[in-house]
Amino acid sequence: MIEKPPHQSTGEKHRDYIEGNHSMKAKSLRSVYQLKVTFKGIRPSIWRRFQIASTESLEDTHIVLQMVMGWTNSHLHEFINGRDHYGVPDDEFPSDVCDEAKYRLDQVLKQEKDKLLYEYDFGDGWVHDVVLEKILPFKSGMDLPVCLKGSRACPPEDIGGIGGYAMFLEAISDPSHPEHEEMLDWIGGGYDAQHFDLAEVNALLRT
Repeated sequence: MIEKPPHQSTGEKHRDYIEGNHSMKAKSLRSVYQLKVTFKGIRPSIWRRFQIASTESLEDTHIVLQMVMGWTNSHLHEFINGRDHYGVPDDEFPSDVCDEAKYRLDQVLKQEKDKLLYEYDFGDGWVHDVVLEKILPFKSGMDLPVCLKGSRACPPEDIGGIGGYAMFLEAISDPSHPEHEEMLDWIGGGYDAQHFDLAEVNALLRT
C-alpha cells in the first residue's frame, strides 16, 4: 500500500517553498575567491596566491593579507578601487575613506580578473595588486582562508620602501659594503630574500 504524504495546508506549502528558496539562496550567497597578491615595483616578483570566502569583510581581508604576505600590521593601510578608498576612518581627521568593516570582498571584486590595490605603510608606500583569479563554489567544511602558493620573502618593516629595500639587499649580500655589518645587526643576523614557507603561513592563518 502506498503511503500518502501528510496533508499540508496552503500556508504550510507556501512556508516550505519560501524556506526552500531561502536555503538555496543562502548556499549561493557565498563563494570561494582565489586571489593573487603581488608587490608593485619589485623584480623578481614577491607574490602569494590564496583562497578566502567571498563574504569576508575588507577588514578581515586586510588581516589575511598581512598574514600571507608576512607583514606585522604595524602601520596604516587602505584598499583602493578606482576612486573609492576603504580603510579605518579617523573621527579626528574626516575624509572620504569608506569604513572597510562595512564592505564585503564580493562588493568590490565581482567577477574574475577584477582587481584592487592594497597599500600598506604610507611612509614606505608598499602597494600590492590584488587580483581575483577564480570564483569557485563554496563547499561545507572548507578550511578558509588558505594559502596555496607564493614566492620570496616579505621585505622587512620600516626598510624605506622599494629604494630602501634594494639598498638593504645590496648591503647584506656584499661583505665589503660599508653598511654590511650594520644592516645585519639591524635585521637580527640574517635575511633570506628567497625564503617562503607555505606551511608556516597556513599555520598562522589557523591561529
